[in-house]
Amino acid sequence: MLNYRIIPVTPFEQNCCLLWDDTTGHAVLTDPGGDLERVFAIVAREGVELQAVWLTHAHIDHAGAAAPAARRAGVPIIGPHPDDKFWIDMLPQQAQMFGFSQAESFTPDRWLHDGDTLTLGSLRFDVRHCPGHTPGHVVFHQPQAQRCWVGDVLFAGSIGRTDFPRGNQKQLIESIVQRLWPMGDDTVFIPGHGPESTFGEERRRNPYVGGT
Repeated sequence: MLNYRIIPVTPFEQNCCLLWDDTTGHAVLTDPGGDLERVFAIVAREGVELQAVWLTHAHIDHAGAAAPAARRAGVPIIGPHPDDKFWIDMLPQQAQMFGFSQAESFTPDRWLHDGDTLTLGSLRFDVRHCPGHTPGHVVFHQPQAQRCWVGDVLFAGSIGRTDFPRGNQKQLIESIVQRLWPMGDDTVFIPGHGPESTFGEERRRNPYVGGT
């Protein structure tokens, strides 16, 4: 069975998550942007065994602490899509630009592509490439639990910004409509910032994509 804890990190209150399979105790961290002492204290408290770091995209608040987190746990970095390589290479500059502590670039142990699958213990996650906020953004869908980790693609009542380099609003809307909505109205999504919602709720009420 899938369990998870949302751990807001960095001054941007980014939703880093600890996911684990309670049948095996295997766990992953998604988007560890910072505050690693607090994050690892929660990992220890839950008594789980980290297997990997999964990244939806490479903005500083999501990936700024990915390299030290993976090194500390002795685990690989998985994702995002290779089109976000330029953002990873720019992590040191991003840290300076947004006032974060020093960040280091890295090469993921595995890049992700649309249609890939990931495993966590006995659980299987489907990977969908959802560009628009960044060109290499991916999301992680666990269909049995009806949960999806969407990073900064979609929020409760809003959508991701597209005014960063290589952002594309048309592409973002297409990602939401063509790749998220088919997961079903009852699917709960965990965004990169703010509260959870469901795809059905956003289809009905989100002013940016409602009615699509």
